[in-house]
Amino acid sequence: MLDVYFYETFEEEEQALKSYLPNTVSAGFSWKTIQEQGDNDPPAKVISIRTQSQIPIKWASQLSGILSRSTGYDHLVKYLEQIDRKIALSYLPLYCSRAVAEHAMLLWMSLLRKLPRQIKQFQTFDRDGLTGIECQEKKLLIVGVGNIGSEIAKIGQGLGMEVMGVDLVEKFSFVNYYSIHEVLPKADIIVCAMNLTDQNVNYFNYDFLRKTKVGVIFINIARGEMSPAQDLRKLLDEGHLGGLGMDVYSEESELGVTLRSACASQSKEIQATMELAKRENVIFTPHNAFNTTEAVARKAEQSIEQICTFLNTNRFIWPLPEESI
Repeated sequence: MLDVYFYETFEEEEQALKSYLPNTVSAGFSWKTIQEQGDNDPPAKVISIRTQSQIPIKWASQLSGILSRSTGYDHLVKYLEQIDRKIALSYLPLYCSRAVAEHAMLLWMSLLRKLPRQIKQFQTFDRDGLTGIECQEKKLLIVGVGNIGSEIAKIGQGLGMEVMGVDLVEKFSFVNYYSIHEVLPKADIIVCAMNLTDQNVNYFNYDFLRKTKVGVIFINIARGEMSPAQDLRKLLDEGHLGGLGMDVYSEESELGVTLRSACASQSKEIQATMELAKRENVIFTPHNAFNTTEAVARKAEQSIEQICTFLNTNRFIWPLPEESI
């Protein structure tokens, strides 16, 4: 049996992982999720996934460790709640904070300047309806000021924006913190950068976002379960949201398989997501905010370091936080 098996490895990531993998560790790789691969049993005692793989319950008795190559770990907590034994679980909290923060900026800047429509109208060199908005002095609301949210704050401040942070823990001295109800109606751009918990599922729902100003830009680079697609579609239909930028989606595991297989889905959420993707004031990316050359290198190095440490000591360097287990 292999020492470790890596699921969901895109081409550049697999190359990077192999460059750090020592000869003493045997490993397998697949770009597919576990459900797409269709394995009946785990191909190794230690597996590594990202966020879209659905780990079979029956694998729990055969696995000794699971590493998620992601900063989020809600999917690991959910798996742990479904099984009747403890498995060593780990994640990568530090590798992509700057990459994701820059992606959030990419989304809001592109929406403010109507980039999808600009690209389309280049074909006729038509500038009608393309007048955009500058971000300087606009109010940027960051909900969730952790490792990623703090980097978004730095970028916003560097662009001359008024940055407003919301978080249960006021960790960073350079961020001005507020209560969500105090600043929600003032924001020009809202970025969701929270960790997903049982308490914040559907946090950015229809009723909540209706309290924002008309024309607000909403960005989610955290977890799609916090912003239901059907609610976002309704807000766009009503003209309340000015633009929508997403890198994460509700029911993302099924969405990814649906899009890759070109099959229809019966899910109302997935149908709403796919309909929204066709709009000019919507930009969707395939959970790719982390994906820079620098972040992929850090991710690969830290993943292999984690795996080697676990194979030698039965302990990961970054286990899940105690309060989440």
